[in-house]
Amino acid sequence: MFVSYYQEEMERASRESMKELQSKRLVGTVKHVYDKVPYYRNLMDAKGVAPEDIKSIDDLPKLPFISKDDLRDAYPYGMLAVPLSDTVRIQSTSGTTGRRVVAFYTQADIDLWDECCARAIVAAGGGKDDVVHVSYGYGLFTGGPGLNGGSHKVGSLTLPMSSGNTERQIQFMCDLGSTILCCTPSYAAYIAETISSQGLRGEIKLKAGIFGAEAWSEEMRRDIEKNLGIKAYDIYGLTEISGPGVSFECEEQTGMHVNEDHFVPEIIDPATGEVLPDGTKGELVFTCISKTAFPLLRYRTRDICVLSRKACSCGRTLIKMSRLMGRTDDMLIIRGVNVFPSQIETVLLRCGMTPNYQIIVDRVHHTDTFEVQVEMTTDMFSDTVKNISTRENELVSDMKTMLGISPKVTLVAPRSITRSEGKAVRVIDRRKI
Repeated sequence: MFVSYYQEEMERASRESMKELQSKRLVGTVKHVYDKVPYYRNLMDAKGVAPEDIKSIDDLPKLPFISKDDLRDAYPYGMLAVPLSDTVRIQSTSGTTGRRVVAFYTQADIDLWDECCARAIVAAGGGKDDVVHVSYGYGLFTGGPGLNGGSHKVGSLTLPMSSGNTERQIQFMCDLGSTILCCTPSYAAYIAETISSQGLRGEIKLKAGIFGAEAWSEEMRRDIEKNLGIKAYDIYGLTEISGPGVSFECEEQTGMHVNEDHFVPEIIDPATGEVLPDGTKGELVFTCISKTAFPLLRYRTRDICVLSRKACSCGRTLIKMSRLMGRTDDMLIIRGVNVFPSQIETVLLRCGMTPNYQIIVDRVHHTDTFEVQVEMTTDMFSDTVKNISTRENELVSDMKTMLGISPKVTLVAPRSITRSEGKAVRVIDRRKI
């Protein structure tokens, strides 16, 4: 009883201390952006909010939201909160439409980012004796530089492989004894597939993987873990906030701890903007409270998840965000039904299918058509036409149960869907063409 009470008191004290830190940093950040960023000043003035109105973290809802549209409107320097001469780096989003979002970093911002990614590596069991194999893209994309910096901070040997050239990836993995793999989950699945086809599973020394930059299901996680013989950890971030390392998973694998001494999360109703209580599904919003060059206040991520303060067995008291449940802007509306690619992936992997699939949506005679193409396993490819047809019908039934709508399911030959060495292309929506 005493131990339980003591733990509860320590947990309460830890939360109070965090709230004080967050409040102090928020007040300073709000004044900083109001004074230095005319774009923010205009937004706050329009809402009737002055810096002195923000006295603690409880006042966060008084501030206006920021979206990617704001960042595009202010491109390239409109959101910069320090003189350009104080910045040391830019990174950019991987988007292919409209103006790109460019984020700026001072050296202090880089150090902060390295620290956050180092926490993720340590949470995955990484240390000075590990070989961290970074297969996220480098350059403007934040994945490679983020995990690279985190690995250096931990003191691990870092292999800055970047994405692509899978044969070389595997050669270095074998020759140098990589122990932690960092890449997108879809590329991890492709690496695992290639290792298996080459009969090299026994040569691989991986113990863990840190995977992010795209949504992936629990079923896909277990599939990767089995095929690579590792424990697979989720990591979350976005260029606008800093990059990977905003939150990270520990060994409990029940959500990602948010580095809330640097980033304050909220969950809102995406339609009304109302702040929702912990445990409620909604849109994730982040506020940066320790960055200097490009601190965003109440940035709408469009990602859907749940926040929880349930005690974690790892001992960390940082709030957790759940695995992403989709994005408000990635959601497909097909014949009036909301469809998320992650739901389809869940059905496929539960049914023993491969994680290689594509969703093709079109419109014929004013009616939406909805097809899911799925690669067969090698064993299935040798089945009779009747057996394949039966399997397709079973998948249609399972997807209707999950989605409330029936797609056409087409089983295609193994390795016939183009592989991605970065983010997988899951959806082809021809209605927009």
